[in-house]
Amino acid sequence: MKRVKLVVAYDGTAYHGWQVQPNGRTIEGELNRALSELLQEEIQVIGASRTDSGVHALCNVAVFDTQARIPAEKICYAVNQRLPEDIRVRESCEVAPDFHPRHCSSRKTYEYRIYQDTFPEPVRRLYTYFTYVPLDLDRMREGAAYLVGEHDFKSFCSVAAVVETTVRTILSITIKRQGKEIVISVCGTGFLYNMVRIIAGTLMEVGRGSYPPEHVREILEAKDRQAAGPTAPACGLTLVKYEWTGQDENRSDS
Repeated sequence: MKRVKLVVAYDGTAYHGWQVQPNGRTIEGELNRALSELLQEEIQVIGASRTDSGVHALCNVAVFDTQARIPAEKICYAVNQRLPEDIRVRESCEVAPDFHPRHCSSRKTYEYRIYQDTFPEPVRRLYTYFTYVPLDLDRMREGAAYLVGEHDFKSFCSVAAVVETTVRTILSITIKRQGKEIVISVCGTGFLYNMVRIIAGTLMEVGRGSYPPEHVREILEAKDRQAAGPTAPACGLTLVKYEWTGQDENRSDS
């Protein structure tokens, strides 16, 4: 038996998120199906980040155990032939038997993309949120600064989430303009359900002038989802970077 790690990229538009659902296609479900067919055994992957319905990823991480003799580094090539075109395994390798992507020290970076123009751009509609309203980036940056560090992010968590604690650590938030797109980049050690999308929605409210940047601190202190801005649509969100911190034991010595 060996444990294999996958680095997975996908366009989440057509899927009901990462996690297997009773009704609807998911990224996890497609991976389980394709790997089970390939390896001729029942495979159930464990994902590092359970992205929401419609959210995209360049580098989500998953592991699974197998008795198959195919070299771990060759699995990515073989399984991609069985996956739909909007899911690709970018890398596969053997890792230590006790490696678990959710139990290791790591940091993730999400990008939320906003397309700002007079009219929507059809070819960007699946990967950006469109607005014709001007956004003040300096105000958004000022508001974002209150979110950096360790805080109770209960105001930025969906009420449907079931978690032991709503305390999380944001390492950085940057906001920049790339042509007609505004990119909100959020790096942290862990995120709550809908957290980045609520952050994006709240910062857009600041950028529109709905409330001053310092109100973001009051939203944090309220610990009430109703105090924050709307949840930004999923289409603009992509997991762009996954980094392991302070260790390299994820790779097998075999």
